[in-house]
Amino acid sequence: MEINKWLIYFLFLISFSNYAQKTVGTIPLENYLKGIEQKFDVKFSYAVSDVANVKINQPIQKLTLEQTITYLNTNSLLNFKALDKRYITVSLADKKVAICGIIIGYDTQNPLSGASISMNSILKTSTNAKGNFSLTNVSLEATILVSYLGYESQQITVKNFFLNSSSCKNITLKPVNEELNPVLINVYLTAGLQKYIDGNIVLTTKKFEILPGLVQPDVLQSIQVLPGIESTNESIANINVRGGTNDQNLMIWDNIKMYHSGHFFGLISAYNPNLTDKVIITKNGTSAEYSDGVSSTIAMFTKDDVSTKLSGGAGVNLIDADAFLEIPLAKKWSVHVSGRRSITDYLDTPTFTKYFKRSFQDSEINADQQDSNSKSDFHFFDYTAKLLFDLNENHQFRANIIGIQNNLEYSEAESKSSSLSQKNLGAGINWKGKWNEKWTTEANGYYSKYNIDASDYRVQTNQLLTEANEVLETGAKINTKFKAKEQLHFLAGYQITETGMLNQTTVSAPSYSSTKKNVLLSQAIFAEAEFHNNHTFLRLGARLNYFQKFSKFIIEPRINFRQELSKIFALKIEGEFKNQIATQIIDFEDDFLGVEKRRWVVVNNTTIPIATSKQASFGMEFKQKKFNLDITGFYKIIEGITASNQGFYNNFQYKNANGSYTSKGIEFLANKTSHNYSIWTSYTLSKNDYQFDSFTPSQFPNNVDIRHSITFGFSYNLMQNLSISLGGMWRNGHPYTAPVVGNETIQTGNTTVVNYDSPNNTNLDNFKRLDVSLSYKIPFSASAKGILRAGIINLTNEQNLINRYYRVDQSNSNKAVEVNNTSLGLTPNVSFRVNF
Repeated sequence: MEINKWLIYFLFLISFSNYAQKTVGTIPLENYLKGIEQKFDVKFSYAVSDVANVKINQPIQKLTLEQTITYLNTNSLLNFKALDKRYITVSLADKKVAICGIIIGYDTQNPLSGASISMNSILKTSTNAKGNFSLTNVSLEATILVSYLGYESQQITVKNFFLNSSSCKNITLKPVNEELNPVLINVYLTAGLQKYIDGNIVLTTKKFEILPGLVQPDVLQSIQVLPGIESTNESIANINVRGGTNDQNLMIWDNIKMYHSGHFFGLISAYNPNLTDKVIITKNGTSAEYSDGVSSTIAMFTKDDVSTKLSGGAGVNLIDADAFLEIPLAKKWSVHVSGRRSITDYLDTPTFTKYFKRSFQDSEINADQQDSNSKSDFHFFDYTAKLLFDLNENHQFRANIIGIQNNLEYSEAESKSSSLSQKNLGAGINWKGKWNEKWTTEANGYYSKYNIDASDYRVQTNQLLTEANEVLETGAKINTKFKAKEQLHFLAGYQITETGMLNQTTVSAPSYSSTKKNVLLSQAIFAEAEFHNNHTFLRLGARLNYFQKFSKFIIEPRINFRQELSKIFALKIEGEFKNQIATQIIDFEDDFLGVEKRRWVVVNNTTIPIATSKQASFGMEFKQKKFNLDITGFYKIIEGITASNQGFYNNFQYKNANGSYTSKGIEFLANKTSHNYSIWTSYTLSKNDYQFDSFTPSQFPNNVDIRHSITFGFSYNLMQNLSISLGGMWRNGHPYTAPVVGNETIQTGNTTVVNYDSPNNTNLDNFKRLDVSLSYKIPFSASAKGILRAGIINLTNEQNLINRYYRVDQSNSNKAVEVNNTSLGLTPNVSFRVNF
């Protein structure tokens, strides 16, 4: 009897299974539920959005109410629960499901093997050889990101896409429009950093996770984790790329050339990261489309798609507050706006105290020496706006504006005040046209204006000094791209730029006035060809520049080559010639309140020549199982630099001379990533020397000659929404010049000056710093997400020296006083923002 009992039960299960699988076809779930309500006199309680567009297979045979509820729970992703004999609830509450899919390419309709499936920036799985993937225990509220090299990533909400699925669904990815720059490494150090096939590093701010010490994706702070990029004085206003000076970095924001980079006189990036979509950093092998910036190109781009729904965000940290909005105006129109302002003139925070002390330590506004009669007020702000219009799918128009400003007011006595204003205003227009599948054209024009205006009242001498530095630049560029084959592309274009710069100084007692203004018009034509298949990337280009004022031509060849020798090993060669027509001189006497000593000037081809660079690099790449190893050797020579541009604190401090520097070295980077962590270390060995033929000695170490530099970091996802990042740096102290021992000062005419020894004959103590950050994501709803971040710069409170110079002792003219500038001490910061 017992055997017969189990046999009958087993046959019943089989018959019910077969019975349940027999269906008459697919119908909307909502219609099916209404039929059940009428048949059994029950009421289903549900949110219309939960069942909208959901379909279900209708069974052939009749089912009881209990069997119907079981069938619905088995064959849909919803929860059906009978509260009593009449009411049945339908919900998505906390249901975990298994999902699967097949990833295929839109262009080939073939499965994509190795496509990445991620949730919350954590890689969960990859597709197999047939393009299949599967995940278990996935929340219906979750969103997955599907990505594959060379194709546009796609975000999919589980409940909307898989709710109606009884089998694995096809997910189709479209090829990316930017075929010229496919992604080589999708996660480089941290989520949001990528490496392109041409060697460019790309920071995508919306995907950015966390780096040590940072509480937001600060553009110019983030790139300093890369080998060959650092700041000898810890300021983003002084970023040194492979031994270059800060003014040798070309800064572009939405095709507008910018002449200013930092708030707080260099400690914070002047570019709001929350509206910036991506940042491309190029150290060598630059496209022929770009010139200027003989050390590097840093190109920033905002989101370029017309918004279809309102979105935005707002955030605050211990320095500033910001907000941004993406507003759809019509089907083809939208506007993106952002604004940011410091809060430190309303709230005195620990972070502000540290930043203020660091910024003004070497000025008359020294925080430690202010008396009761003196006071200062400092604030900054920036804003952006972008209008987007798509005439049709082939023609796009964009217009944008950016404004950046720092303001400082300082008073030492009643009605005796000084002020400093630093501004950069930029505006641009852009048009993109697609004529057919092979031909596209892009044209843009821009206007950029940079100003420093200072009024410095000196109480001791009752003297008023006013200074101004102004840059006015307008430019236009048109280029066309032709796709001869899928693997072969051509680019050609024309660019015209007019740059004017003004420097003005006035003194009240004794009366003095000086105004210098110079304007330069430059034109260029450029062309390049790019070939890319599965194993080879080659870009060859050239740029011909003409400077009308000097009747001078400069030709600039470019090469960028990468060859895969196997699936795990590749070689790369990069080379470029570039030029630069604007530079910054450092004025030690008229120094903008001691805060900003640098003035922009345009070249005159005599005392200030056109700077030119020649650079070559050779490297090897190793990539296997999320482990990346990159070794690059480089050689760079920059000619046409001026002594007044280098900021010498030695016997050459006030001399005029032209010279060059040669930087050569090796960069090393190792990075291992996984689902939950990323660990990396980088090392740069370099040698950087000046050559000034009119100086004695003529060759000596560069001011930013850092022989050894090491960075390291570790990021780990402690849980789904909580991450930590710990890292730091160690490097040699940069060179400085000491006075002659026993003969520290000498008399020059009626003036006593420091008697310096051989230039840059010794180094500061080694620089070392440890930073840490925590990040916690708060999913308020499907459309609103918060993020709380905390970070500490210089966790161990190291007292690093970042500059040392000497001046004559006022009490004893035979002695020189040593002046030391120190880096940031232990500096905490906290940020909270909400995006929707």
